[in-house]
Amino acid sequence: MIRICILLSFLLTGILPANAAGPTGKGVELLMVEAAGCVWCARWNKEIGPIYPKTDEGKRAPLRRIDKQDPLPEGIRLARGFFYTPTFVLLVDGQEKGRIEGYPGEDFFWGLLDQLVSSVDKAVSANAD
Repeated sequence: MIRICILLSFLLTGILPANAAGPTGKGVELLMVEAAGCVWCARWNKEIGPIYPKTDEGKRAPLRRIDKQDPLPEGIRLARGFFYTPTFVLLVDGQEKGRIEGYPGEDFFWGLLDQLVSSVDKAVSANAD
């Protein structure tokens, strides 16, 4: 637990073009935190996983998967740890900009992702002005 705490110490709609790199060159991605045996992860993988890379969201924020038990990849900064799987974290240049905890089903997932992206877009637009 201490190790996890230490390690843990979307632009998707056109503000940036697909896979545009930000100031650090990392760009935008959607981090999926999953765990072996997670039934909700399996459901997401079945319902969304095959189509996500083909969507506008998937092209603009490619999916990166990590196991909940693994250390965070270098250069990723989260606002807090994760307790639920799956957890989806929108990253911009490796920094968390928002998250979806859990998988509430296909219809709700897309709506929540849209809200997340919209809030990030508004922040980017405000900073650009």
